[in-house]
Amino acid sequence: MKKIFISLFISIKLFAISSVEELSWENGKTLLDFLQDHSISLNLYYNLDAEDKELSAEISSGVKYQMLKDEQGELEQVLIPISDDLQIHIYKNIDNKFVLNFTPISYTKETRTLYVKINNSAYQDVYDESGSVTLARAMVRAFRNSVDFRKAKKGDSVVLIYEQKRRLGKLFGDININAALANIREKEYSVFLYKDSYYNAQGKELENFFLTKPVQYTRISDRFTRARYHPILKRYRAHLGIDYAAPTGTPVKSAGEGIISFVGNKGGYGKVVQVKHISGYMTLYAHLSRFAKIKRGQKVKQGQVIAYVGSTGMSTGPHLHFGLYLNNKAINPETIVKIPKSSLSGKSKEEFLKIAKTYENRLQNINEDFINPPKEQNIENFMEF
Repeated sequence: MKKIFISLFISIKLFAISSVEELSWENGKTLLDFLQDHSISLNLYYNLDAEDKELSAEISSGVKYQMLKDEQGELEQVLIPISDDLQIHIYKNIDNKFVLNFTPISYTKETRTLYVKINNSAYQDVYDESGSVTLARAMVRAFRNSVDFRKAKKGDSVVLIYEQKRRLGKLFGDININAALANIREKEYSVFLYKDSYYNAQGKELENFFLTKPVQYTRISDRFTRARYHPILKRYRAHLGIDYAAPTGTPVKSAGEGIISFVGNKGGYGKVVQVKHISGYMTLYAHLSRFAKIKRGQKVKQGQVIAYVGSTGMSTGPHLHFGLYLNNKAINPETIVKIPKSSLSGKSKEEFLKIAKTYENRLQNINEDFINPPKEQNIENFMEF
């Protein structure tokens, strides 16, 4: 009900708004910086509780956000996504004062199918046919460990069944390829998405990226949760990572091989290290007491000490907040912290095989006579009403 009310409120306010501008969040910018830049009271941030201050640090560099202005060019509302499901909503109330809330993102889901005959390269042909770089990248990730597209010849084909989101009329967030089939040199390769990992038709995992636990901990004090409505607090909350409780000074190790992409302070997360890995993955280590001898751009090995547990930022006690992101989208670290290339068994395998069989039938029925969905069009980032 609240989600409907928020959407209705935005729609009503739009009648008094003359323009909506879409911008990209600058690298290193914090919510406090944004409020200061637009002469909005900093108390909107300082009055947040510890969890919400931490959550505000989840704004990703490059994320698209919207600023809604009235006919005089005065700011009325701001929508800043912090995940695929949750956003910061800043708006003027009936007293003409700015208010900050965390609200669910209103979007529509679309399940689509694309058939592509290879003429140049699989990546380029998928982009040319769909108009979506995100889809082309998702295809590469799905087939990364099963198909070498460099061996493809003209006339080979790819079929993708995928799910995408649309927000404010534009594509939003990442694209999930649920199933795909590649015909390369008269040989078929199929992949299926199951619980954030790709498997072949027999239920064998195809991912070669895996993580180890980054710290020796006493307990898990908080687990990963997406946007959810808190019935007591009567507002939306999320926790986009795992909290490992451990004594101050406990060594924090890189969960995987990669390159240090950030070392420094990050709002409610306090002292933070970020590591970029292969295939679009990134890990975040927060609330650190101090850093090891590392610097941005440095290569690190899996298990290498990069920092030490602390309680900096908005923290109630010493612990490591460990976040995992795929193409800037927060995902549950527990799906990747495991042994590599495992095979499904038991009830999980039974469930997977049913899903795979359904998709397999759909994939096999798609051929060159299939009519693809309309190509995505670029939309200007400034719209007049």
